[in-house]
Amino acid sequence: MVVDDHPMWRDSLARDLGEAAYDVVATTGEGRQALRVAAAVRPDVVILDLRLPDLPGVEVARGLAACEHPPRVLVLSASAEQEDVLEAVKAGASGYLVKSAGKEEFLDAVRRTAEGEPVFTPGLAGLVLGEYRRLAVQTPADDGPRLTDRETEVLRLVAKGLSYKQIAERLVLSHRTVQNHVQNTLNKLRLHNRVELVRYAIERGLDET
Repeated sequence: MVVDDHPMWRDSLARDLGEAAYDVVATTGEGRQALRVAAAVRPDVVILDLRLPDLPGVEVARGLAACEHPPRVLVLSASAEQEDVLEAVKAGASGYLVKSAGKEEFLDAVRRTAEGEPVFTPGLAGLVLGEYRRLAVQTPADDGPRLTDRETEVLRLVAKGLSYKQIAERLVLSHRTVQNHVQNTLNKLRLHNRVELVRYAIERGLDET
């Protein structure tokens, strides 16, 4: 589903997605309508602009996260401001891409978002991780559920920012096996997405080991 208030831009994104064999179930230029439509059509991924005429994109992201079947949200915005990026992630966005990204970068971001990976325009990932480190200092970590050695190993590489493909190559595992380890870890920790998983790992210093 594509949510953007510029008709030409919205239609262009929908066309690019369709040509890449994605099923675009809906498009809209208004935030409140996006929430109503998403509840009805249950998209797997929502491409969301932050600047909407009736409702801030951050509020839309928060509303989508609260849906019975929450989609993964990839913000596509003209802004690369720190406040916008962090607010979007805190509202539940899985990734953040600026509109200067090329077509192939955009389509790759959509694919990775659909697979559950956090995707950020180069330079923004470090910003988000830095914020999580700051929050980790303020939030003492508890012991939490016990993970297997392999799950901990995969989690450590997730925290370092490696993609599923890179983790699979590093550990000589299949892509599917890595996904299963990540999903099992999410279930054990009662987390919702890979962004929350990265925060959990950073709070425990796993990104520095």
